[in-house]
Amino acid sequence: MLETLWLTKVVINLSKERDSMHLEILVEELSARKVLDNLLPRLIINEHTYRIITYQGKPDMLKKLPGTLRGYSNWISNDMRIIILIDLDNDNCIELKQRLEDNAIKANLSTKSQNSSQSHFQVMNRIAIEEIEAWFLGDAEAIRTAYPRVSYYERKEKYRNPDTISGAWETLERILQNAGYFLSGLRKVEVADNISQNMQPLKNRSKSFLTFWDGIVTCLN
Repeated sequence: MLETLWLTKVVINLSKERDSMHLEILVEELSARKVLDNLLPRLIINEHTYRIITYQGKPDMLKKLPGTLRGYSNWISNDMRIIILIDLDNDNCIELKQRLEDNAIKANLSTKSQNSSQSHFQVMNRIAIEEIEAWFLGDAEAIRTAYPRVSYYERKEKYRNPDTISGAWETLERILQNAGYFLSGLRKVEVADNISQNMQPLKNRSKSFLTFWDGIVTCLN
């Protein structure tokens, strides 16, 4: 509750900021882009701007990321932040985070994890645990608004912390199919678009989502 109240105050204070900030946001696939395109305009307001770069999946992103960051290091400005969002999937969280950090360091870019200061960094790495679909499971009302026949699944103990659900995509598919939707298989981009349009960020139960959202706030301050 205290975290939610703090985040709310910070979001309100963003409208008072005079300096503009530009965010370059790197995501692994189109479904993540759909989510951010629906959510970020609520937070990135006034003179702040953003651009989303989409890769062709996680392997493509990890392969190209070192070169992308080296390119950014040649022209990044003080009013710009690079945000990397990637799914954990079956990787080791510590090892994946270190890989992302190493990519930035080798490109001579400073990361948020390296700096105790909340403002003096160029790259922020964020991991969706274990998949971005866990963010959807963390907002049951958003799912039901998009798909009204869905049951109150969140009342079950195993859904209280969506980041601990193994196979978040398969779990979401099962919940929707049990309600009679997508019986021939989920359409990932469509589902991401429909659900994220209705998400209420500060009410989400996913800790990794709140960490990402809090990071965006920090970048704009």
